[in-house]
Amino acid sequence: MTNKVDIVTFGCRLNAYESEVMRAAAEEAGSENTVLINTCAVTAEAVRQARQTIRRIRRERPDARLIVTGCAAQTEAETFAAMPEVDAVIGNAEKLEPASYRPQGFGTEDSEKIRVNDIMSVRETATHLIDGLTERARAFVQVQNGCDHRCTFCIIPFGRGPSRSVPMGVVVEQIRRLVGNGYREVVLTGVDITAYGADLPGSPKLGTLARAILRGVPDLPRLRLSSIDSVEADPALLEVIASEPRLMPHLHLSLQAGDDMILKRMKRRHLRDDTIRFCEDMRMSRPDVVFGADIIAGFPTETEDMFRNSLAIVDECGLTFLHVFPFSPRKGTPAARMPQLDRQLVKERAKRLREKGEEALHRHLESQRGATRQVLVETPGNGRTEHFTPVHFEHEAAPGAIASMVVNGHDGARLTARAA
Repeated sequence: MTNKVDIVTFGCRLNAYESEVMRAAAEEAGSENTVLINTCAVTAEAVRQARQTIRRIRRERPDARLIVTGCAAQTEAETFAAMPEVDAVIGNAEKLEPASYRPQGFGTEDSEKIRVNDIMSVRETATHLIDGLTERARAFVQVQNGCDHRCTFCIIPFGRGPSRSVPMGVVVEQIRRLVGNGYREVVLTGVDITAYGADLPGSPKLGTLARAILRGVPDLPRLRLSSIDSVEADPALLEVIASEPRLMPHLHLSLQAGDDMILKRMKRRHLRDDTIRFCEDMRMSRPDVVFGADIIAGFPTETEDMFRNSLAIVDECGLTFLHVFPFSPRKGTPAARMPQLDRQLVKERAKRLREKGEEALHRHLESQRGATRQVLVETPGNGRTEHFTPVHFEHEAAPGAIASMVVNGHDGARLTARAA
């Protein structure tokens, strides 16, 4: 860590993007010897890790100014303000503005340490152009923020506010800027990116935006989508996925469960057959597509039969990459008030689901033997294929470059490859 502005980022790709905006804002404000902790609130474990990290940083940097922000700071400002290690707590809207990092006005009392406004009153997404992301080979670009849905397990709408979109022209200009600075892959990020455009003039959809990016930035080799909600996927998006090789064939689905009753209790807007049909249709139009998914194990009231439906959907959808979350009750959400399962049972089901995911990943890795892949080099010796599959290689290749490689095996978690 330096003596100027250091950032510790938890959670999603949107946070990673916003951390770069925060760095620029804090430096513009003249911050020195400052550590910004950009938190995540998606699980209780994420909040615990943030608190643990804050304590460690204070031990390592006793003279530094520690500012906590992000979703957990937005939803639990008092929790962090009560920590003696913390100098200030600022909200998700405030963290992007230079004025928030000026020391004037912060007191020593907990209430005086907090600058967190009502996120539900925010109606626009501030547009900040960045030149790149520190120590990252791919660039994340915010296209949307917030969420208008109310899934019963999720605290994030209260940390991010209502859904709001970045105008298409601003997104295209940001990507042009990043490509001009040497980035070869861009990931579109947000809280609910398939809700893109509903608040903009003419209500453009995500597919319209993707097409505008690919046409407007012809020098961009690779465009990637972050997590999508398949029931919100518009016809233009399906068409561009099917027809545009520069849009990477990896879709991460906000699935959450494979049982219809649990999906209803989660207040999701799809049923298991909707997801299975979506995956089948996508494979027909883009045969090389692979799918990842978020799945929650041990949701309240989940029976063994209901859980087995979640296990089964891994095979029925042909999922490759699983993000498994043991259910974590979040105070203020309806699911926290539902009948909870025993924690040991929740952990055991998460373990079984991860094992299922490992089997699916193994099949995918095996299927790649002998294939020639275009690998985005992330660090010396490591990168990702078009399908976001991790790759290890021994030859030299510059981080940020796209290199042609032949897959010659795998170690169970990542491919191994040699130069083509």
